[in-house]
Amino acid sequence: MRSTIVTALAVTALAASAATPAAAAAATQPGVADIGEASFTKAGTTVTIPAQGHCSIDGPTSATAEAVSKPGITFGGGTSSCTTADATTKSTATGKNFDLSALVSAGGPRVKLASFTVTCEATRTQANATWTYGGMTGIANPPSPVPAGYVSPLRKADGTALANAVFNTQTLPGDGSVGLTMLRIEFLPPSGLTGEVTVGRTSCTPTP
Repeated sequence: MRSTIVTALAVTALAASAATPAAAAAATQPGVADIGEASFTKAGTTVTIPAQGHCSIDGPTSATAEAVSKPGITFGGGTSSCTTADATTKSTATGKNFDLSALVSAGGPRVKLASFTVTCEATRTQANATWTYGGMTGIANPPSPVPAGYVSPLRKADGTALANAVFNTQTLPGDGSVGLTMLRIEFLPPSGLTGEVTVGRTSCTPTP
């Protein structure tokens, strides 16, 4: 279940009319991006990793995250950049060496991602989010193109689903803004874990 570099066009949203209240609200929302975060409980122990490498066009406009490891999970570090120039915003986060081993003791797969990037770009007329990843193991490769909210179950050898890997989660409020989570891993009761992990998040809104 290895992958080469995979590129997916996530979503494009057109700006709402500048005269509508929704558009006015959307115009105040910053472009943001981060590498991911985790919050889950296993055997009575809660593992929490806050958002790694978070940036925003309202500041901080860039961030560098060092590798962080907790029981069952590692984010291998990365960088982010959220910039504004000529009425265009670009919010990008790039991570590496993600490793989720929390399911192994329940008979599940070890999930690894060698690299991944999420980007959201916005102009006055539209917002567009994209994502790429490379070197994935432990999850079956999704189809191309990847449907919004595509679910790939993570199973033990007997077929029992221990978690759902959800690709390409999109948020489209209808005001021209876009939210994207590249990968979300949701633990299911047979795993003995509760909570979830997110990998690669960004959002942006058409510029005023």
